[in-house]
Amino acid sequence: MTQFSIGLTGGIGCGKTTVADLFATHGVSIIDTDLIAHQQTAPGGAAMDAIMREFGPAFIAADGSLDRGRMRELVFTAPAAKTRLETILHPLIRQQTEHEARMAQGVYLMFVVPLLVESGTWKQNVSRVLVIDCPEALQVQRVMARNGLSETQVLAIMANQVPRAVRLAAADDVIQNQSDIHALIPQINRLHQQYLAYIAQN
Repeated sequence: MTQFSIGLTGGIGCGKTTVADLFATHGVSIIDTDLIAHQQTAPGGAAMDAIMREFGPAFIAADGSLDRGRMRELVFTAPAAKTRLETILHPLIRQQTEHEARMAQGVYLMFVVPLLVESGTWKQNVSRVLVIDCPEALQVQRVMARNGLSETQVLAIMANQVPRAVRLAAADDVIQNQSDIHALIPQINRLHQQYLAYIAQN
C-alpha cells in the first residue's frame, strides 16, 4: 500500500475500537476488519451462502446471520473448522478492505486487525504497527463484563492469539490502555502528530 497506513492491533479486550474511534476524531480513515467480517456474516451477508453450504443450517441463526456462539465452540474444538471458515471469510474481507482503502479520504489510513501479528502478512503491508496493550488479567475482566463470557471462554480466545510479549515485539508504537479514556487521549494525540510528521517528511 503506497499511502501512509497504520496497522492497529491488540489482544481481545485491550480497547482497539475505543482507540480507533479516538483516532477517527482526528480525521483518520478507520477500516475495521472485524466489522467487515461481521457484515459478511450478517443476514444476507456475502459469506452466508458459502457458510450454509460448508457447515449446514445448524450454524445459521434464526435471523439468517452466523450463529457466532455455536461457531465459536466448533472452531475452538476443531481447528480444521477454523481453517474452513477462514477460507470462506478471508478473501471476502480482503476484497472489502482493499475497496474501503481505495475510497478512503482521511489524513491517513488505520487498519484495525485483531490478528495482525498472527496473520504474518499484514506487517509488510502497513507503514507502522500500533499495538494496544494492557495486562492479561484486565483483558479477561473486560471481556467477561462486555461479552458475558466465562473466564474459561475468554482464556480460550486468548490462547488462540499470540502472547502479549510477541505482540509487543512486533510493535513500532505502543499505547497503554490500563485505566480510562483520559489516559488514552494524550497518547493518541502524541502519536497522531508523529504520524503527520512522517507523512510530511515523505
